[in-house]
Amino acid sequence: MIFQLVGIAFITAVAAILLKETKPELSFAVSIAGGIILLLFAFDLLSDGLGIFGTVAEISGIDSVLVKALLKMVGIGYLVEFGASILHDFGQNSLADKLVFCGKAVILVLAVPIVESVLSLIVRLLELL
Repeated sequence: MIFQLVGIAFITAVAAILLKETKPELSFAVSIAGGIILLLFAFDLLSDGLGIFGTVAEISGIDSVLVKALLKMVGIGYLVEFGASILHDFGQNSLADKLVFCGKAVILVLAVPIVESVLSLIVRLLELL
């Protein structure tokens, strides 16, 4: 699978470089299309491995809501980074920075249940002492 990803990335890069001189607008389109294809491959890879997190949550007794929130935060981080990279490719650095800021804000909001859970665990531990 990794060879396919590397192959797609190289083919996309070569096609974008070749098109850049003659048709720059197509060069960007090829880059975005290649990036989306890579992202879809990555999602397919990740979906196969995500089931293990549910199993780990069950075995360890961790609330599945917390595991889902954690996975959402990681997913948002990757998507924001991907989107910001595309915006950087378009020369929209300021917009990319704003997207990263918004992504961090969303992750912060999603982290609230995890922080609450950790704080309640600390309180319970302190009560035992």
